[in-house]
Amino acid sequence: MAEELRSPDRLRVLVVDDHEVVHWGFRLMLAQQPWVERCLSATSGKEAVALVSRYRPHVALVDLFIGEESGAEVCERLRAAEPTTRVLLFSGAGEISPHAARAAGASGFAFKDWPARRIAGAVRMVGLGKTVFESHDRPSALGLSERERAVLELMASGATNPEIAGVLHLSRHTIKEHSSSLYRKLGVRNRTEAVQRAQRIGLLT
Repeated sequence: MAEELRSPDRLRVLVVDDHEVVHWGFRLMLAQQPWVERCLSATSGKEAVALVSRYRPHVALVDLFIGEESGAEVCERLRAAEPTTRVLLFSGAGEISPHAARAAGASGFAFKDWPARRIAGAVRMVGLGKTVFESHDRPSALGLSERERAVLELMASGATNPEIAGVLHLSRHTIKEHSSSLYRKLGVRNRTEAVQRAQRIGLLT
């Protein structure tokens, strides 16, 4: 197979993120690894696909949220453009279930707040054909409380705020507060965006 013909000793890595500081930090960290042959960077899905098609990196380190784009969707496009490029999704706030990540074609998931050595190790493992799906030991994805998760699930079912208040035996004002907190943590503006983003990152099935 083409993937097996590639030497695992020196890896080409692509960092896909829309934040300049993240690019600088990850490229600096990866450039110090003796097993990294070259480190490329892209700030959008379109740019990432072009670079993958041209340079065929062994690993693409893809942020879960790239502007308005879903990292999982970008992962699918990268894999379609170059099947031998393996993808490691990563995020500083969001989270995706291993099942959803694998469904998108990813070989692993890492958090930005991991120590540099651990992130580098995850990149290398994915480049060598292994998978990296580890627990972050957080009480809930994105720091959502159990009540916020319940509100989110009811939103996804199509329930209105008054209906959610009735099901959870809470006031409409309290539901509004939970909703506002939920939107803030998901980085969205309304319930439609909240449900869509939650589905993309595996909070809802």
